[in-house]
Amino acid sequence: ATQRMWARRAAVAWPIAAVFLVGMVAAPLSDRAMAVMESTGGRVAAFVLAIPVQFWAGWPFLAEAARRARRRTANMDTLIALGTLAAFGFSVAQLFLGGPLYFESAVLIIAFLLLGRWLEARAKGRAGAAIEALLQLGATQARLVASDGTEHLVPIERVRVGDVVRVRPGEKVPVDGEVVEGTSAVDESMLTGESVPVDKSPGSGVSGATINANGVLTVRATAVGADSALARIVTMVERAQAGKGAAQRLADRVSAVFVPAVLAIALATFGVWWIALGEPVGGLTAAVSVLIIACPCALGLATPTAVMVGTGRGADLGILIKGVEVLERTREIDVVVFDKTGTLTRGEMAVTDVVAGDGTDDHTLLGRAAAAEADSEHPIGAAITAAAHDRALDVARPGTFTAVAGHGVRADIDDVTVWVGTRKLAAEAGLVLPETLDDAAERCERDGKTAVVVGWDGEVRGVVAVADTVKDDAASAVARLHAMGIETAMITGDNHRTAAAIAAQVGIDRALAEVLPDGKQDEIARLQADGRTVAMVGDGVNDAPALVEADLGVAIGTGTDVAIESSDLTLMRRDLDGVATAIELSRATERTIRQNLWWAFGYNTLAVPIAALGLLSPIVAGAAMAFSSVSVVTNSLRLRRFGR
Repeated sequence: ATQRMWARRAAVAWPIAAVFLVGMVAAPLSDRAMAVMESTGGRVAAFVLAIPVQFWAGWPFLAEAARRARRRTANMDTLIALGTLAAFGFSVAQLFLGGPLYFESAVLIIAFLLLGRWLEARAKGRAGAAIEALLQLGATQARLVASDGTEHLVPIERVRVGDVVRVRPGEKVPVDGEVVEGTSAVDESMLTGESVPVDKSPGSGVSGATINANGVLTVRATAVGADSALARIVTMVERAQAGKGAAQRLADRVSAVFVPAVLAIALATFGVWWIALGEPVGGLTAAVSVLIIACPCALGLATPTAVMVGTGRGADLGILIKGVEVLERTREIDVVVFDKTGTLTRGEMAVTDVVAGDGTDDHTLLGRAAAAEADSEHPIGAAITAAAHDRALDVARPGTFTAVAGHGVRADIDDVTVWVGTRKLAAEAGLVLPETLDDAAERCERDGKTAVVVGWDGEVRGVVAVADTVKDDAASAVARLHAMGIETAMITGDNHRTAAAIAAQVGIDRALAEVLPDGKQDEIARLQADGRTVAMVGDGVNDAPALVEADLGVAIGTGTDVAIESSDLTLMRRDLDGVATAIELSRATERTIRQNLWWAFGYNTLAVPIAALGLLSPIVAGAAMAFSSVSVVTNSLRLRRFGR
């Protein structure tokens, strides 16, 4: 709504401003154009055209200035209102006195500022979308189990604590609860970041919005509505967004001193000319020139034009810059925290090692393991089957298949009973585990991989290791950040062993493991409390609170909508080198904003005394104001050369 409001007002102001601009250019070049502008009809037309711009398009500035005046405070809107009203009111008086008009100054000031406000609102236009996306993640219906065992599909709002619900394969778990019947694997990555689905059996806890991968679960609800894990994530995102929205812009801070100073200079100018020189008309002209030259048109464009050009260049590079408030601090970022699953890693299980024992070759081992897992819906089984197909192995169909919840599978392959799973499963099946294969399994687990033993005919025949593999460019991206003097960290819901192995492989400085969503946000806050300026890189729902909490949130565009909406920067490609590029672009944009602000303030600081001495007429002051705005826009356009 805010964006549309500024757009409507700019749409009214700019066509009128264009008319004045054409007149300003044409008048010095054509005697006829000058005659038309100075005629009674031309002067009245200028007055009529300026009215809707001054009092409708520019109304938000006037209203805010009035509110500030009632509270005895001032900001840039105060100066905008005084400068434009001074130019407009002085011109109305000159209309009747026959003197020069300055309507174009008021119109151009308002038009430029409306453009700036619209660009700024456009940059912030999608605020709150993260909350909406989060709320849509939860289940809308639940299969409520009645006392007689029958199921009834009901809206999620009707489920109460203590009710029993049934969750079929592929369905979302509707509530936080405890499993009372059934076994299955549940994908909890949206909450924990854990890449491997977690096996559930009676007594296990489950969370709403997670996905039941296989098997039927009967769950007793322990938390619903605002008490659920998903609702807590929503609350964390809301709280973090509210805190970040309070950031004050550099222009606002400086205006607290600049605005009162300009007003004092304008009043002093009028007083000196009137009392000391006896020229009240000259004093009024000089005072109006002071207000016009100081009117913060360039200030209003300094931030939004830089952001607009920076975001445009970012889009060319596959980087979407959404936040403005944190750009001021990007130059101070000294630590980048990566989520592991889906960010540093691919987020998909894959076979990394195949270790065959004596008397067995890799092809036979992997082929029989894949055959046993052919009917399994577990991601580890799917990874083993995919590896066999990638190697073009002949995978037989199992005669019988039995899933052993939490441990693995048993299948008959070519009249041979094959066991695939944990070492505990092998022990229960009576399989002998050779010491060399036991060492191989432990070595794989030390490297953060999941070791799966494969055996038949009374003995474990080999080990297949499965892991979420690191992206090819992860190490180079981390090295590039190190070259920029930035420390790196990894945050994950995985166990310490897996986290340490991935961190070592990529070159990450520190690994934070077994961290849940609220813990991720807490870890970011803890770093900030230590004086660090933190960038967070993530792709999942579980990353949303941390992305919002961080000074700079960077989302991988191939991730979830929630992560993208919660971030300040989004990388639309999987290329992790984009993290360093995004930070560099943000820093360049922030530097340009500062250059624009200092140019605008410096220009005004030098020009105001000249206007106070009567050396600048209001019309020259208006032209100089326009030149300042053009300079700011030109400086912002340099960002288009970033990375070339």
